[in-house]
Amino acid sequence: MDIRSEYLNFFKSKGHEVVFSAPLVPEDPTLLFTNAGMVPFKSIFTGEIPRPNPPRRTSCQTCIRAGGKHNDLDNVGYTARHHTFFEMLGNFSFGDYFKKDAIAYAWEFVTEVLKLPKEKLYVTTHENDDEAYELWQNFVPKERIYKFGDKDNFWQMGDTGPCGPCSEIFYDQGEEHFNGLEDYMGGDGDRFLEIWNLVFMQYERSADGTLTPLPKPSIDTGMGLERVIAIKEGKFSNFDTSLFMPIIEEIAKICKKPYVYEKGASYRVIADHIRSSVFLLAQGINFDKEGRGYVLRRILRRALRHGYLLGLKKPFMYKLVDKVCDIMGKHYTYLNEKKDYVKEQIKLEEERFLNTIEKGIEIFNDELKNTKEVFSGEIAFKLYDTYGFPLDLTQDMLKEKNIVIDEEKFNALMQEQKNRAKNSWKGSGDISISGDFKNLIEKFSKNEFVGYEQFNQKTKILALLDENFKELSHLDQGQIGWIMLEKTPFYPTSGGQSGDSGKINQSEVLATQKFFDLNLSKVKACEKFETNQIIEAKIDLEKRMQTARHHSATHLLHHALKKILGDQVNQAGSLVEYNRLRFDFSYSKALSKKELKEIEKCVNEMIISANKTKIDFMTLEEAKKSGAIALFSEKYQNEVRVLTLGESKELCGGTHVENTAEIGSFYIIKESGVSSGIRRIEAVVSKAALEFTQGIIEELNDIKEELKNNDALSSIKKLKNELRNSKNELRNSSQIKLDSICINQTQICIQKIDDENIDIKNLIDEFKNKFEKSVILLIQSKNEKINLAAGVKNAPLKAGILVKQAAIILGGNGGGRDDFATAGGKDFAKIDQALQESKDFIEKELCK
Repeated sequence: MDIRSEYLNFFKSKGHEVVFSAPLVPEDPTLLFTNAGMVPFKSIFTGEIPRPNPPRRTSCQTCIRAGGKHNDLDNVGYTARHHTFFEMLGNFSFGDYFKKDAIAYAWEFVTEVLKLPKEKLYVTTHENDDEAYELWQNFVPKERIYKFGDKDNFWQMGDTGPCGPCSEIFYDQGEEHFNGLEDYMGGDGDRFLEIWNLVFMQYERSADGTLTPLPKPSIDTGMGLERVIAIKEGKFSNFDTSLFMPIIEEIAKICKKPYVYEKGASYRVIADHIRSSVFLLAQGINFDKEGRGYVLRRILRRALRHGYLLGLKKPFMYKLVDKVCDIMGKHYTYLNEKKDYVKEQIKLEEERFLNTIEKGIEIFNDELKNTKEVFSGEIAFKLYDTYGFPLDLTQDMLKEKNIVIDEEKFNALMQEQKNRAKNSWKGSGDISISGDFKNLIEKFSKNEFVGYEQFNQKTKILALLDENFKELSHLDQGQIGWIMLEKTPFYPTSGGQSGDSGKINQSEVLATQKFFDLNLSKVKACEKFETNQIIEAKIDLEKRMQTARHHSATHLLHHALKKILGDQVNQAGSLVEYNRLRFDFSYSKALSKKELKEIEKCVNEMIISANKTKIDFMTLEEAKKSGAIALFSEKYQNEVRVLTLGESKELCGGTHVENTAEIGSFYIIKESGVSSGIRRIEAVVSKAALEFTQGIIEELNDIKEELKNNDALSSIKKLKNELRNSKNELRNSSQIKLDSICINQTQICIQKIDDENIDIKNLIDEFKNKFEKSVILLIQSKNEKINLAAGVKNAPLKAGILVKQAAIILGGNGGGRDDFATAGGKDFAKIDQALQESKDFIEKELCK
């Protein structure tokens, strides 16, 4: 029985629109992950945006609870039902049906579709909710309906806002299986298992705690898929079901140890954590040092530590990915598409951690020997900071010993580190905005974007807002604010593409953004604007076209990356501006020069192919079947816009060229790493590419001029060779021992140098630098010639005279400055004579 499909189809038959699971990264910036089925609809429940049409939805929502306020990580593996990743079936009514229908739908599905025995079903209501209590009596005997207080049966989104009583359905798993002291309705035992929670959102709680009835009460329900499957399969633990056992059996096969439930916590931890890891990676989350990427990292590393306990000291988690995809890939098809990439990333992360885990455990065990009740916060932080042990992993290791960590010290060290490092956590999704958007949406729903075809547009001002998004009747000259046009040619920042600028009448448009489907332009008013005023909107066409060229190039780049590096490459973010593009993608290592050259060539070949741009509109399912690439992190409507540029085919709502030839040329200017498993390419096209190449040509010409040679490459090679030779000479000269004597506090060196590879000038400089007063004369035979050089520092001699006298003896001549001079000679037989006479001359002069 496919419970997911049965549930969604049942509520579809009741007038609900089926909504595909929202991403695990929520739009709500206050949440780390989507942790409940209602999260995607939060803005509707709070009244921030109007209710949709139809006002009923149903979904099977993937959820993660492994960080922040909602964190079940510590319990996973040790209980029958805690998970980091789970699926929540839900049906939602936004001011439409209420308690009567919600209760009837729930009972019908549980008893007629799931066919659970009615005598095993129990219900709870809030102690003050007489209406729900009466309604349930139409289905359940009074003796199986229990009333509880706020702690168990009242739900609220926060300290203020929508809230209300809730009603839960429980399944009796049997007294013969569970007969402990807590196995009663309302107890903490496992006999009575909650399977469905119906929240009756009927009040608004104010700051002082006052409950005010909502004008349009709503329904939010949730049924845990894992629990229902366990009941249907006759299992008392979620881990014993078909969702987990194939994974657990694979773990047992890998570690060659049979799974026994009573001693199988490590198997269950691994089975749970591999599901979370696969889904997070497939949805674009990557291993990182903070934020969501850090939560993913600690989930995987916790599993690896449990694998270590099972004797698995080599990467193994990646081998479980196939099992997860076999079980979940039919419903979540993107898992199969990303399988190879997910396996690669998990294996790399395993290798990173396993390289340090043994040393970390050694340090842990050494400290444990000296610990009685409280484990050192310094060592816990060292394990975290140096060896990659998340705090909860160390806590998990200590849990078995009933020892706690000095968290105060750990947190102090962590805060010090945060103060040193730049905090890059910025949340995600749409920014939270306070303003009058609800009124605007209810009044206008949305405004029309006409900027694909129209670059100038006469239109009406629908609304004006100040910088804090408060609605205005007029916008005064000199004031900065937001203008909502009935028909706007300005493209809003979206999908990585920066928004249009331009003018509204003569006022400059500073930015264009989209908030709740409202396309707004930010202006600096140089005149007074009023609502309903007719204005002329004009985009900056040059900037738009340059932006479009860069945007189209990102699609060609994405295609080239997949073609050259493999299908495991997936877009992980982008930025498109009028003068550059930035493209982030999943890949495990830096690209070679050869790969970058191939990618650049591939993109340019697609540009010069002069393919016409093709735009099609179709359903999301049709688009995927056609081979179009869709980004998981993006929100798509039922009808999507499919962009085809030659071989590239992707979903995109941005502005683009009409023909690839308009892009001009494409140059990669930088390739770098962003985070673990994510690379970044920065590139330029069109006018920016021209400026880039002109800059390179200008720089090359400057180099040629500096080298005084049009063949810059050969000159540079020559200079490099000379530099290499000089380095060798310096290295060799440092090995030559210069003998010297001291006369009247002056060091004197008169010496013959036999090595032709030595630069005697460098030797003289080194000698002079070593002493306050010095005189040095060196004679060298080189290339069948005699070279002489002399140096003088703070002594009553002149190097020019000294070198000239020696040169005359050798049949040559020369001279130079007082502190340094060179000369040449011919008579090799008189070298010793020249050295001796020079020595006598120097001693005589210094002894005067």
